[in-house]
Amino acid sequence: MIDIELIRQQPELVKAGMIKRNMQPALIDKARSLDSRRRELLVDVETLKAERNKASKEIGASKDKTAREEKIAAMRAVGDRIDALDSELAAVDAQLDELMATLPNVVEDRVPAGGEEANVVVKEWGDKPKFDFVPKAHWDLGPQLGIINFDQGVALTGSRFYVLSGAGARLQRAIISWMLDLHIRQGYTEKYTPFLVRSETLFGAGQLPRFAENLYKDHEEDLYMIPTAEVPLTGLHMGEILDEADLPRRYTAYSPCFRREKMSAGRDVRGIKRGHQFDKVEMYKFCTPEDSVAEFEQMMADAEATAQGLGLPYRVILKGAGDTSEAAHISFDIEAWAAGCGEWLEVSSISRVGDYQARRAAIRYRPKGGKGTRFVHTINGSGLALPRVMIAILENNQQADGSVRVPKVLAPWMGGVDVIRAEK
Repeated sequence: MIDIELIRQQPELVKAGMIKRNMQPALIDKARSLDSRRRELLVDVETLKAERNKASKEIGASKDKTAREEKIAAMRAVGDRIDALDSELAAVDAQLDELMATLPNVVEDRVPAGGEEANVVVKEWGDKPKFDFVPKAHWDLGPQLGIINFDQGVALTGSRFYVLSGAGARLQRAIISWMLDLHIRQGYTEKYTPFLVRSETLFGAGQLPRFAENLYKDHEEDLYMIPTAEVPLTGLHMGEILDEADLPRRYTAYSPCFRREKMSAGRDVRGIKRGHQFDKVEMYKFCTPEDSVAEFEQMMADAEATAQGLGLPYRVILKGAGDTSEAAHISFDIEAWAAGCGEWLEVSSISRVGDYQARRAAIRYRPKGGKGTRFVHTINGSGLALPRVMIAILENNQQADGSVRVPKVLAPWMGGVDVIRAEK
């Protein structure tokens, strides 16, 4: 949630950010109007309450029965007016809160205006693999190796689900374990969080109300299946005041992720690129505003190191404003090359969020030697997201006989299996 003071003091800045995101800047005028009316009502209510308090003392001290009755009658009218104003104030508060909950963060100046078409490639790493045969896409390669079964996934649940078997299941588990251990060495503390959270937790992370239709919900309880571990990691310190000496806090967590993907026909519908359930290892930071940029850059480096460790050729994308997370000041994607389907696949998105989530989740810190409290800054990123990492590994490391070489860093978790072959 953005600071209402920013809307009061610099409305044109906030409007410019909305325009860059291809959103209607008129929402800022509406927020200013509601905020102005709210402040007027507060003044009127406080003035009338002060008048009523003063009159109550005068009534108590007066010995003139007629004068007392006149003041009592006058105060009944004042009380009715206060009730009416309180009711209007509650309605205005609710409208303003609802609107503020949907306004996006203000993007940095370097973020290009526009949507996905405005995304900019800022870096490439590694060489795309070359083959002396036609490489297969994972939707052919996986079933031929016996490690991905699409029919069983559909039979169990429906379209966009699949079953990993044998070396496929072990490979996914190895990738997750290796990434968690890598992030621990990078300075993150591992967390294992619930995969179900309350609506307040989702609101704090910025998922509600905007993405309600994409979430799976238990309708008998106020519980949602998490769309990303970013949500419970944000909620770990919801409503808390941290000490500056304890910042930054750097967390990593594995979780399954559940999203009601609304996929267009013909787009990312083959294989395991896009589904309603997938696994991810998340990186998350709480820090001071002064450390925010440096911690963001370090998380970028940590995510790149993860892709490099797996030997994945990748590129870094500066996302256009309309394609940037609405909670973020700025977001970069890391896209890994997948040789079989011939595509760059997003495996990580790293975002600097500022105090947007901290305001929603009421997470503050107490500065050293200072008075009062300040909102923390938060930073989040995938390190990395499966199954697209699986796709890139399988397709880039395939061999002419249909087998797949396993990245060397995964050897400790693969039990000596360095090549995945079809079972005879």
